[in-house]
Amino acid sequence: MAKLLNVLNWLLWKLTIESKGKTVNNFKNVIEKIRNLETERNNLVLEIEELRKMADSRAKALESEVSMLREEVKSLRVLLGAEEEQEPEFGKKKR
Repeated sequence: MAKLLNVLNWLLWKLTIESKGKTVNNFKNVIEKIRNLETERNNLVLEIEELRKMADSRAKALESEVSMLREEVKSLRVLLGAEEEQEPEFGKKKR
């Protein structure tokens, strides 16, 4: 990416020196557009990485919560004298 920016800067400098026509302005606009798009792309990549980290963190937190809830269910079953193999209707998994 740094090489591309160096080439674009050189091209912009060269075009500015060589001529002052519409073509130069068009090239300047294209170069500026490329720079802006490169910057936006980098920002989006960073945002995606951050969002992925947040999603992973949330999934881990939910896994932990579900695990704690399962342990609580087991403890309550033992406390109530119910067998662990018996599941209430709402707890059965659909197949």
